[in-house]
Amino acid sequence: MRASGILMHISSLPSPHGIGTFGQAAFEFVDFLERAGQRCWQVLPLGPTSFGDSPYQSFSTFAGNPYFIDLDLLEAEGLLEKNEYQGIDWGTDPRRTDYEKLYNNRFAVLHKAFCRGIARDADEIAAFRKKHAAWVEDYALFMAVKTSLNECSWDCWPAEIRLREPEALAEYRSRMADDILFWIYLQYQFYNQWFAVKRYANRHGVQIIGDVPIYVAMDSADVWANPRLFQLDEELRPTHVAGVPPDYFAPQGQLWGNPLYDWDAHRQEGYAWWIERVRAATTFFDTVRIDHFRAFSGYYAIPFGDEDATGGHWEKGPRLELFDTLKDALGECSIIAEDLGDLDADVYRLLEQSGFPGMKVLQFAFDSNWDNAYLPHNHKKNCVVYTGTHDNDTLMHWWATALSPHDRRHAADYICLNEREGLNWGLLRAVWSSVADLAIAPIQDFLALGGEARMNTPSVGTGNWQFRLEGGRLTPALAEKIERMSGLYQRSAL
Repeated sequence: MRASGILMHISSLPSPHGIGTFGQAAFEFVDFLERAGQRCWQVLPLGPTSFGDSPYQSFSTFAGNPYFIDLDLLEAEGLLEKNEYQGIDWGTDPRRTDYEKLYNNRFAVLHKAFCRGIARDADEIAAFRKKHAAWVEDYALFMAVKTSLNECSWDCWPAEIRLREPEALAEYRSRMADDILFWIYLQYQFYNQWFAVKRYANRHGVQIIGDVPIYVAMDSADVWANPRLFQLDEELRPTHVAGVPPDYFAPQGQLWGNPLYDWDAHRQEGYAWWIERVRAATTFFDTVRIDHFRAFSGYYAIPFGDEDATGGHWEKGPRLELFDTLKDALGECSIIAEDLGDLDADVYRLLEQSGFPGMKVLQFAFDSNWDNAYLPHNHKKNCVVYTGTHDNDTLMHWWATALSPHDRRHAADYICLNEREGLNWGLLRAVWSSVADLAIAPIQDFLALGGEARMNTPSVGTGNWQFRLEGGRLTPALAEKIERMSGLYQRSAL
């Protein structure tokens, strides 16, 4: 079935309280998608963000971001008073998220809701703890200890708790019981609110596509609780970290710094951690996009402590064995493989063996090479085509700044751009008319927004993940225009 959708992260939804949430705007966006004939809503990872605010560097692969808990819904439950959150300065620009103000103010408000709800919701919380015992207890202890140590990374904690000595774990759990309960309560509220949104979307014919980063952050409950599954030394310091090698765009390569998996250890445990991770992701989302798919074939290992990625080397990944194991344990899962970047024959072979759809990005198409796999006439049905991803510039700014005059003329001729329809709509048309089964574009491209609305610039450490949509931009006229184009290319759900 041909289909289409819109990429917009939860944080980008309109909100009067500093960041998008699971409140009214989320339900209204589902209504907009339905009117626009869209079958898919793609979001970024939903985990709690750490330093740098990236959803791809999270404190937990299983937990949700407390910032997304809607305060108005908590007020409606009797857990907050309006004057406890409406008068707070959540930021002055409705188009940007001020993460510093969120960090400084949000948890105090959420703690008020916790104090009112913890006794009332005791039975439900107990059931939640039991259902999610495999991760929530470690995550809550991790956050409680981290908060008590002024957000210090766990690899700098006192040795007894850093190394998870049994007596220390028991002592910290006893001493920090109330703090642990607070972090569990936030997850209870997050899960309740998120799944209300997801159920609403599914009832209205909208499927949720969510992201799973291949790697987890070093400063995460995942690594702290499962050090045996990562390439760490006896003191639990990384031996090698993740990144990508030098290329034309990044002469020093990219040093991501995530700890690498010890794939032999995962194999010996029957990939149990991965089974639980993908099980959780396929519960959160209808379709899972796995980031940096090529590392399952071969991953780039950089010695820990190196200042750049030039000294790295390639190692073999788990390849098809992992996905066969996942299939045996979970059945067929709807997965999209992020297969962008410099790929080799082994990656292409793994993608073909898995059967997962890969990705095509229009912004990578116009280099005057007719063999370019991103040109629409070279697409295959089993793929997902994008105007751009969260890592790309907006269409309008890309067109104005990234293309040479020659490539711009080539693209205009190829797509048959005309002034009457508008530049962004011509480029969207090229994506929607592709033979690819699924077409997706960020909301910024439908609204013809400029570079100020870019979500992320890779390798730039500040100013990312801040884009927010102003209220009133998702008009009936826009929905009608999207639906008309989607219907023209047999992608509309109407």
